[in-house]
Amino acid sequence: MRQQLLALGRKPGVRTALFVIGCLLMATAPLVGIIPGPGGVIVFGAGLALALKYSEWAKRQYVRFKRRHPRKGAWADWGMRRASARRREALSKEQQEAEAVSADD
Repeated sequence: MRQQLLALGRKPGVRTALFVIGCLLMATAPLVGIIPGPGGVIVFGAGLALALKYSEWAKRQYVRFKRRHPRKGAWADWGMRRASARRREALSKEQQEAEAVSADD
């Protein structure tokens, strides 16, 4: 069953539909944000996740945004629990530790 769902997500029509749904979720997030509670943030996050997963264009735009605004990009990665962000953090910590050790010598 899981394999069938994954295969379905590889079809161009389904990918386009999921990207459009993601864009619609992001567009409706401000409307949901009026309702008390964190609903708008959750709806926007779900839409962003769909758009990033199913669109190469959205991924390129996201990378450009993160390069221009690294602190905001890090916050967005943390919010979406992206594995790539965890890898970058671990690599950055290793580099800082290596620099600290070499500076002590």
